[in-house]
Amino acid sequence: QVQLVESGGALVRSGGSHGLSCAASGFTFSSWTMKWYRQAPGKERELVALINPGGTLPIYAPSVKGRFTISRDDAKNTLYLQMSRLSPEDTAVYYCNVRRYNSDYWGRGTQVTVSS
Repeated sequence: QVQLVESGGALVRSGGSHGLSCAASGFTFSSWTMKWYRQAPGKERELVALINPGGTLPIYAPSVKGRFTISRDDAKNTLYLQMSRLSPEDTAVYYCNVRRYNSDYWGRGTQVTVSS
């Protein structure tokens, strides 16, 4: 079955950089658009970035554009999110997502906390 496992959560200083990974299994990773979402305390889950099969067309939320980079390694079935110029507003649980045949699949998430 589809499994998504995020890793890399950490406590990071404001202005710093950090990277997250998502290991995928149970489906043909290279064929699907992959997404990163995040959910801050008391807020709804929001889309951070997505990347198409082949990785040629990444799309970002306005709040992270120019600071975050989404990428994928289809040989490793792994999705990445490189974050830079982090601010306390980026504090959230970050989730990996794939939507296949109208069903959403999620990992358990990984916590990123940015200290001021």
